Amino acid sequence: MGYSLEQFCQDTREALTANPGHEGRDMARANLEKLLVDPDFLASTLGDDQEPGVETIYEDPDLKFCVLAYLAGADRTSPPHDHGVSWAVYGQAEKHTDMQMYQRVDGGAGAGEAKLELIKEFRLNPGQAGLFDVGEIHAIDHPKGARFVRVTGEDLNHVERLRFDAEAGTAEVIEDQGVPHPDKA
Repeated sequence: MGYSLEQFCQDTREALTANPGHEGRDMARANLEKLLVDPDFLASTLGDDQEPGVETIYEDPDLKFCVLAYLAGADRTSPPHDHGVSWAVYGQAEKHTDMQMYQRVDGGAGAGEAKLELIKEFRLNPGQAGLFDVGEIHAIDHPKGARFVRVTGEDLNHVERLRFDAEAGTAEVIEDQGVPHPDKA
């Protein structure tokens, strides 16, 4: 028997309830790695019959964590950003995503002047997941056809986050990326 989206959500709910900090989030990351190798989940959620784009496939009614499925229709490199008061776990299903982690070195905390230093780079390959905890600054780069799942601590459509422009040395507040929710359309 496989590991379903429903089982992943239940296990993640239990992990985050018992361990609401970093430990529970890392357990969610480990759970996601189990889900990423389930052939039924992959076929039904990230299969060849799916349209490119992003869709929220689950939002927990109590804890508010969200599960999103991504099918990249084009190559994409994101600017460095954080998830504000939330966290995110990225899990690779097909192709790869290159990850960069940054540290803010200007002493600031909000929008305005911002200087970043690259502190870590790694690649997520199929079956691997990476955790970006609250406030961690990161950027992603993936090719067309990449398929991945992102789990966030809450719906990021309404969370203030920072996006950084390393060349300009600035940070700006962003909100509402417009990811569709099947039950809110």
